[in-house]
Amino acid sequence: MKNRLSLLALLACFTVFQPAQAGLFDDEEARRRIEQMRQDFEQRLQKMEASNALVLNNQQTQAAQFESLRQDLARLLGQVEVLANDSEQAQKRQKDFYIDLDNRLRRVESTVTQLQQTLSQAQAQPVKAEPPPVDPAQESRDYEAAINALRAGKHVDAALGFKLFIKNWPKSGFLPGANFWLGASLMQANDLDGARDTYAKVAATWPEDVLAPDALLGQANAEQELKDAKAAKATLEKLVMKYPASEAAKTAKQRLKKK
Repeated sequence: MKNRLSLLALLACFTVFQPAQAGLFDDEEARRRIEQMRQDFEQRLQKMEASNALVLNNQQTQAAQFESLRQDLARLLGQVEVLANDSEQAQKRQKDFYIDLDNRLRRVESTVTQLQQTLSQAQAQPVKAEPPPVDPAQESRDYEAAINALRAGKHVDAALGFKLFIKNWPKSGFLPGANFWLGASLMQANDLDGARDTYAKVAATWPEDVLAPDALLGQANAEQELKDAKAAKATLEKLVMKYPASEAAKTAKQRLKKK
């Protein structure tokens, strides 16, 4: 703006002195030169204004960039502050965690020590354990379960059930029947040696039981399947001699006639 005023003042001077130049140049030439000078000054003025505008724009751009950098720096400083605070909190939590873990380990160690002391005292002074209470109905349930497995054709399961029953109920009144049906299960499962020995056990252990004659017949059947005809014949003869009135003896007599 200051430059523009200076140029206008200069033009005014040329206008004032125009009559003095009339003697040297004619009017047309004077006007032409004045116009040319005015245009030159106008062009210079425009260039100067353009240059000033460019400088001003650059200054504004730089100011904007500076403000952006300032904001970025403030944001980064804020992030650094947050990260520093998070790091401090994480270190505090980790420290608290290790303190809590150490306390819990100490409590566990104390408990283990007490248990070890209690165990040592228990071993030093053994206490006779009381037998668990027996459910009277469980005996019948176990026996019935093994019988049902045999009826269902599950011979291996039945044999296992009778073996467990014999083991768990050594004083049961069902022992003769459990052993007899164990022999039958083993026979069906093709364990011929086991069946023979089990049947023989029934006849020898409970000779007065109603199942004793059938046990001898079962023993003879197992021996026959084992291709021991001599042993089978001896068992049948024993059956006829010991239990002559039994149904099993009638079957044995018929077999002996065929031999």
